[in-house]
Amino acid sequence: MPRNRQILLDNRPAGEATAANFKLVSTDTPPLQDGQVLVRHHYLSLDPYMRGRMNDGKSYAAPQPLGEVFQGGTVGEVVESRHPRFAVGDPVVGFGGWQEWSVVDATQPGMLKKVDTTHVPLSYYLGAVGMPGVTAWYGLNNIIAPKAGDTVVVSAATGAVGSAYVALAKARGTRRD
Repeated sequence: MPRNRQILLDNRPAGEATAANFKLVSTDTPPLQDGQVLVRHHYLSLDPYMRGRMNDGKSYAAPQPLGEVFQGGTVGEVVESRHPRFAVGDPVVGFGGWQEWSVVDATQPGMLKKVDTTHVPLSYYLGAVGMPGVTAWYGLNNIIAPKAGDTVVVSAATGAVGSAYVALAKARGTRRD
């Protein structure tokens, strides 16, 4: 099994997060058990909400535990499998955190999902067709539902979800101010 480089949240930032808040460690990847798959991560997410999770305070998302792999979305490929739904080479999206490899219990619903990279690059599953894009699409279509010609104002259009929302709203024929 490969050595696994992992980035842990070592301490809570005071102000801006810096490299001093993190710790790089190397660990042995455990052998797979039945129902598990080994995923090699190609891309790790870095989203604005993650900074808030570095604090130990009440929020819509639980704080990131200290001394553990920094949590976040990942996309990669299956390199070993002991689960019948996943084969070596399958491109997958999951929540493997900031590490090169993850052992995933694929028997748990929602832990790992195969994705189609025929027409969509793997990295897009952390952006345009991943959580930010799906969140923007849902908000546009199921919450706001503007019509062509309506004016749309997005206060955080430079973020992952906001920029996707603007692109989708523009394609729908809305105006931006």
